[in-house]
Formats: sequence, C-alpha cells, structure tokens
Amino acid sequence: MLGPSGSGKSTLARALAGLMPHTLPGRWEGSLRLDRLEVAETATGRLAEVTGICFQDPEGQLVMSRVEDEVAFGLENRAWSRPRMLRRVPEALAEVGLGGFERRDTARISGGEQQRLAIADVLAPLPGLLVFDEPTAQLDPVGTEAVFERLERLARRRERTIVIVEHRVDAVLPIADRVLILDGEGRQVGFGRPDEVGQAHAETLDRIGGWVPSAWRGWLRTPVDDGPARTEHSRGEQLVACEDLWFSYPRDATDPRPPVLREVGFRLREGERVALVGSNGSGKSTLLLLVAGLLKQSRGRIVLAGGRDPRRLSRRELPHAIGLCFQDPELGFVAPTVREEVAAGLSRSAPGLQAGQVDDALRRFGLEGLAEESPFRLSIGEQRRLSICAATIRQPRLLLLDEPTFGLDRLGSDAVIELLDVHRSSGGAQLLATHDPRLVSRCDRVIALHAGAVRSDGPAAAFLADPPLRPQAPWRLASGSGRVPDLAPVAGR
Repeated sequence: MLGPSGSGKSTLARALAGLMPHTLPGRWEGSLRLDRLEVAETATGRLAEVTGICFQDPEGQLVMSRVEDEVAFGLENRAWSRPRMLRRVPEALAEVGLGGFERRDTARISGGEQQRLAIADVLAPLPGLLVFDEPTAQLDPVGTEAVFERLERLARRRERTIVIVEHRVDAVLPIADRVLILDGEGRQVGFGRPDEVGQAHAETLDRIGGWVPSAWRGWLRTPVDDGPARTEHSRGEQLVACEDLWFSYPRDATDPRPPVLREVGFRLREGERVALVGSNGSGKSTLLLLVAGLLKQSRGRIVLAGGRDPRRLSRRELPHAIGLCFQDPELGFVAPTVREEVAAGLSRSAPGLQAGQVDDALRRFGLEGLAEESPFRLSIGEQRRLSICAATIRQPRLLLLDEPTFGLDRLGSDAVIELLDVHRSSGGAQLLATHDPRLVSRCDRVIALHAGAVRSDGPAAAFLADPPLRPQAPWRLASGSGRVPDLAPVAGR
C-alpha cells in the first residue's frame, strides 16, 4: 500500500485488522469482508481469530513488562494450551531475531527491538491475514532485511495473506503481488500488479509526494534526483564535547545487560551535521538523551559551549541551547493543539511576531490545515513533522533528532531536510540518529556505534564509499543509476 503521509493508509490497515468500526469510532460506509465475515457485523473477538496488525508505534502495542510474557499474552487470549505456548513463544522471537530476549524488560529494549517484538506478537498466533503498518520503520538494515525475508517466505508459500504499508518501497515491491495507491485525500488511485500500476500511476505517485520505487522511475517524465547537497558549511565554535562516556541502565536479575555506552567521545562544531548510525540496541537513542541532559552518564563528561553541563541548564536556557525530537514523537508533545505545540517555547514578548512565525512554520511543514487538531490524533508522519517543526522554530544551537525522517513521505522528508539546512546555515549543529540512507548521504560526518562503542568517526563520503573499512556498520552501497544508491546490509554480517 503506497501513498503520501495522511492518505489514509493506516486507517485502511486498521479497518483490515477489524478495529473499525468497533474499537475506533467513525462513519462507516460500504462493505469490508474478512474470510467471509462482514467486519461491521462481526464481533471483534471473532475477527481477532483471523487477522492481526503490527502498528507503526511499537511501544503503543506492547502491554506486558517481560518479552516472553508479551508474546504469550495474545496466545493466552486465544486460549492456547501452555505446552503449545511454551513451544511457540521462542519460535516467534527467533523469527524476528530476538532469540535469548525472553526475560528482558520490554521497557528497556531499544525502539528497534520493540518493533521486532511487536512483529513477533503478530506472527505468533499464525492468523490468516497479517497487516503491517510500517513494520521496518525503526529497524536497522540487517533487521529490515530479515523481516522482509521472513515475509517473502510466507508470501511464497501462500501461508498467509499479507498487507504492508511501507515507505521503503524498494524493499517491499519485490514481494508484492499487487499494489494499492491512495492519494492525499484517501481515494484509490490504482490497484493491480506492480508493473501495471507503476506504468499507469508512477507519475501520479511522484506528483502527490509518495516514494516512487526505483523500478518505476523509468516511467517518470522528470528523473528523480536524490543526490546529496554539496554546499560547503563553515565550521565555527565547538558546541558540544563528549569525553569517555559510559552509561548503564539499572540492572536486575531478569536483565543482566552490559553497559549501553562505553568510552564514547566526539565533538560537534557550529555548522556540522553528523549522522549517528548503528544496529538496534547499539546505544544511539541513549546517547542523544545523555547529550540532551535527560540522563546522567555513569562516567565521563559532556560539555556544551561555554563549559556548561546540559543537565544544569535552566528552563529559560534549554530551548535555545538544545532541541530534541524523540523517536516516538508523542513523548515530546505538551500542548492540546498543533498550533500551540509549535508556539510552545517561543518568546511571549512579541505575540504578533510569534503568530507569524508559527503560521509560516505550519505552512512549510504542510500542517496549516491541522492547526487546531490534537497532536495525538495525527498520523505518525504528521506527528513527525510536527515534532521537528516545534523543535526547529526555536532555532536551538544544537539539534538532537532520533529518526527524523521515519514515517515521512518524500515531500515530508524533503521539508525536513530543507529546514535542517536552514538551521545549519545559521550556525546550528545537528546530531541525527538514523537508519535512512538518503539522510546519511546529506551529512558531513558519520559516527558508527557498535555494542555501545564508537566504531568509526569520519566523513560521510568515506563511510559510504569504503564499507570494508567499517566492518561493524551494516551498510554497503548498492548499485544505482542517476541517484544516490540505497544502503543495504553487507551480506553475511
């Protein structure tokens, strides 16, 4: 299922999972049948026997505090016997690369690991219809490849009907029998075999802001240019220095993990954009929280410009020194409407200027029509744009962004990069935790983390061009023509 952000893909996915109109209210018209069951007339318990869904936000789907209990929860609700559950739970975890995680705390695993766990929840009861809403959005390249290999095996054996909403179109297209395209108003644009739909509707998909698969780009009148900007940016004052950072979460008998970060050190200067890459669980999000002053390191120190400690910044200083966007945008929302969320933190001394700034920011991020909506009722792509809009409008000197392009369509991704360019040109520095190869190609440096330690720190061009020198970073250049190549996992790593 393809289309721009806000086109209704997630809404349709929820309908296919039997959540509408029972659990999520709204006006329902037409007919939707699942395994000969009319959805609007069938109890949710009966629908749950034939369908399962994995949401965009994994944390919102997890309900149990321990990994094995989380997978078992859905099986218990389906009245599986205990011996059968004991066999199936480790099988489902192994299928998503979480073998050995059975006794981990679900709140202490990384966002990418939570995503894999949510997928295991869906796979475990073996429903006839599997619905995945951006199943690989928070996964590293190796995890992404593993998920699509598993889905491809299921599809090839015709064991399940699989519906996938996915922005990583090049990864999902090879396993798709049919493609559905929705436009920005939720209307069906095309439906059919991938080659037929691509030939007829590639131009439309590009025009409405969706990601166009590489295999369809030959049908575009104007070639897609994904090339990185080559603008040189001057380097000014040092804005942050991290020295010999170590960090460990509190341990207990059920979660005996090693330190999340160890001996981490690096510096950022004005005008720099640095990508922070690494596999899920390598410590990227934790490092951002440390630099933002929300966690205290076990050892080492973090120094901002002027010798300041980020944990000691006043509430007046903080919004202008550091802007942070969480991996889950909802964690950062503080206001009841989109407009108020963007305005939060701006100076109240010039309300006219504030209103103009907010309106301009809403227009640039395509949020003007949602100004009076609750941030919590937006799609994940719209929430991502809102979180970055709210952070950049304050023009903090240092931006810390966790997966800033996750869940965005092409136009949304372009808007984010454009705003980041504006921030950088004004002297700001940016540290971006990301799995997005397109964003990595637009960074000055890449810091690669492996098992909590800095494996490499150098120019982005060198990182992309010479993967043998980065043996622990799961990236390599794939062949491409006329565009920045996609990054794919190194075979066998």
